[in-house]
Amino acid sequence: MSLASLHMIGRLGAIVRSRHFWFILAMLVLCTIMHYAEQMGIPLHFGLSRHAMDRTLYLLPIIYSSFVFGMTAGVITLLAAVSAMIPRAILISSDPASALAEIACVAIIGALTCLWLRVRGREREQYRFALTELEAAHQELQAHIRVSRSNEKRLATLNAMSTVLCQSLELKEVFRRAIDMVMEVMEVEVVLIFSLDEQTQELVLLAYEGVSDEFAQGVDRMKLGEEFNGRVASSGEPLVVADASHDPRLSRPVVRKMKIQAQLVVPMKSKGRVIGTLCIAMRRPRQFLPEEVDLATAIGNQIGISIENARLYEKERLIAEQLRRSEGKYRQLFETAHDAIWVHDLVGNITTANEAAARLVGYEREELIGMDARRFLSAESLRLAREIRSKLLCGEAVEQPYDQQLIRKDGREVNLKLTTSLIANHGQPTGFQNIARDVTGERRMQESLRYYVHQITRAQEEERKRIARELHDDTAQSLYALSRQVDNFMRSNSQLSPSNASFLKELREQIADILQGIRSFSQDLRPPILDDLGLLPALGWLVSDVERRCEIKTNLAISGGERRFPPEMELALFRIVQEVLRNVERHAQATRAEVIIQFGEDRAQLSISDNGKGFQLSEEMGDLPRRGKLGLAGIEERARLLDGSLRIESELGKGTSVIIEVPYSH
Repeated sequence: MSLASLHMIGRLGAIVRSRHFWFILAMLVLCTIMHYAEQMGIPLHFGLSRHAMDRTLYLLPIIYSSFVFGMTAGVITLLAAVSAMIPRAILISSDPASALAEIACVAIIGALTCLWLRVRGREREQYRFALTELEAAHQELQAHIRVSRSNEKRLATLNAMSTVLCQSLELKEVFRRAIDMVMEVMEVEVVLIFSLDEQTQELVLLAYEGVSDEFAQGVDRMKLGEEFNGRVASSGEPLVVADASHDPRLSRPVVRKMKIQAQLVVPMKSKGRVIGTLCIAMRRPRQFLPEEVDLATAIGNQIGISIENARLYEKERLIAEQLRRSEGKYRQLFETAHDAIWVHDLVGNITTANEAAARLVGYEREELIGMDARRFLSAESLRLAREIRSKLLCGEAVEQPYDQQLIRKDGREVNLKLTTSLIANHGQPTGFQNIARDVTGERRMQESLRYYVHQITRAQEEERKRIARELHDDTAQSLYALSRQVDNFMRSNSQLSPSNASFLKELREQIADILQGIRSFSQDLRPPILDDLGLLPALGWLVSDVERRCEIKTNLAISGGERRFPPEMELALFRIVQEVLRNVERHAQATRAEVIIQFGEDRAQLSISDNGKGFQLSEEMGDLPRRGKLGLAGIEERARLLDGSLRIESELGKGTSVIIEVPYSH
């Protein structure tokens, strides 16, 4: 059986059990008895013909049932009444047409009455529904009013607390005012404020009211998750305790000793992060309402924000103090620095300078302030300064310190090692700071040293050339003449004993070996091919000689348009290659070496590479002599004498490459 059927049966049962149902049934029976009274022998007469009154009385149960049980019951009663009246109208009445007309009138009146009662019933239901809705809306409005008043009170409290707390940024004053406000607003006896130490993950008691110092010492330093405050700091959710002195979660006896009962602990947050807890308590029973918990939570957050602001203020104050001290130290360093320091704006006007800068340009410091820095630069120096300025403004890397020239007040030019940095304020460039060191004397000393080294090198080469010439012209010729004399002596004395002949033969061979050694030594000192044919043929001879003597496969490669160097440069480059190949021969343990010369537009690059054992490079070329790399140090010195540069690339087990770049003239 369906649910609708069960519901219908239940409703019918309720109707049958109602007294109205039996009253309607009794009226129907009574009307039926009156309608058939004559046939039943009951004398009833009211002066109406064709039983019109009897039929009219049937309207009473129809209207009553429709009024009590609704339109459906009224229609059912109407059908029952019509069913009771039709037999008399058809079978008994002397005028069936009139009787049926009266029955129809009764049915129409009954149906209209049922319909009207249904409409009225719906109107009453709509009225009751509207009344119910209105009552609900009224109650909801009252609830909103209560919430609004509560929020207004809460906002007023928080606004007052915020105003009071923001009047000072000193932590002690913030704590004192916060405790006073909490005790006044929440009407409690005890207030404790804990701060979370993020390093130790412990709660530190910062301020309290309403408890003894002994109690404060007993609850100081709680770990996260420990006691009520530690739980709140860990979870970030409020905690209400009905009786703290008997709560099994409490482990510190000092709280039981103070007999604290009702307790509310809320987190203090700032920027969504728990920075501590606020604990309010009573020594007597008290139930904290949800509105009070919300208010305490809001107060805790407000206190947390105030504490965080006070801490930031304290930190900023300390930073400002440190900045003032640093500024004072920087100012002292700025004033007493040996290097010249000056600052100019974006258009070149000097805004500040130290005494060293004033001495550098020959002006008084007061005169220097406001002057245009461009007046101290030549056209070439100004071009370089603009290039550095453009790179700094574009954020490009600048190799510093760089060389720069400056013109003093007396017209004398000085050489500088200059470092320039961009000064910005809030991300916007405002000027440039320059730190300069006068290296004019150092440059002169370097030039003098280079001159002396150049003269010494020239003298060495001249001496090499003289010794090679003397060995070739004198010693070699004398040994050759001696060898010829031994040969002549042996031919003219055919009767020599075998021992004497063997001695003279060995002597001749020794003279030949010595002569060959002298010739090789003479060529090593100053190969004639270098003076006669130039650098490239001399390098070809050198490579072939190394391959012949040391069994190291050596190759010479030339790229670009070949051209001659000045004689001194060719000699220096030959000595560089000779020294590098000598190092390969002695130390590299290589099986292959290659010499590559690349001729560019204004510079030439000379590269000597091997596949030997390599070595660990040092960061500075000046470390080469201390590490015993005297040959490489000499190569670097020769490259500098040619206004060139030296680069060494080496890795253990992977060989070494020496790259020299030189201009075509120096």
